[in-house]
Amino acid sequence: MRRARSAGSQGGRLRDERGAGSVLAVAIVAGLIALTALLVPLYLVFATKQALAGAADAAALAAADVRVGFVAGEPCAVARRVAAANGGELTACQVDGLVVTVTVSGAVAGFAIGVSATAGPPPISGSKGVE
Repeated sequence: MRRARSAGSQGGRLRDERGAGSVLAVAIVAGLIALTALLVPLYLVFATKQALAGAADAAALAAADVRVGFVAGEPCAVARRVAAANGGELTACQVDGLVVTVTVSGAVAGFAIGVSATAGPPPISGSKGVE
């Protein structure tokens, strides 16, 4: 007789848990939406930082070309045009001999991003050739 009661009480307990899978599914979907809402802006910041790094590299190389004499113009003005053409804003430009260091900045999703790049001829390390 105990078995019958035990089986009946389990059946009643199972009946009380109806819909628990739906609640779990809703909780999982809500968690995935929250995770996506957190990660998408971070990926946007990362992608923008990489784009600004490319803009800074291009601006530094262009300014170094001007400084070395390959292209006519003023190094920082050329760097400003190149940075703007690549979606950034030149915020700093420092010329030290033939070496030019630039800082390019931008913003995405409320985050300010700044990237620096340096370009110029390689340093001379003695009379040795390329090894």
